[in-house]
Amino acid sequence: MAFIEMTGATLDRIIEDDELHHLNLVEAGVKDRTIVRINRQGDIEVRRPEGWDVVGGLIGDFEDRVRHETGLDWA
Repeated sequence: MAFIEMTGATLDRIIEDDELHHLNLVEAGVKDRTIVRINRQGDIEVRRPEGWDVVGGLIGDFEDRVRHETGLDWA
């Protein structure tokens, strides 16, 4: 499965109003320097010491937003 990784701070800039809210990220333990990744389906996964946890998802035209904000492509 292909992902784009980023920090929690970058994710916070990508999220739109009809998706997760900043407080949802805080509740999920996502901080500015937390490593997160998004797959092509929009699932947001957070890196934990023992693996990855799905904490939510993006909707709509998130693919262009993710690539534009990170400068990365799916890998």
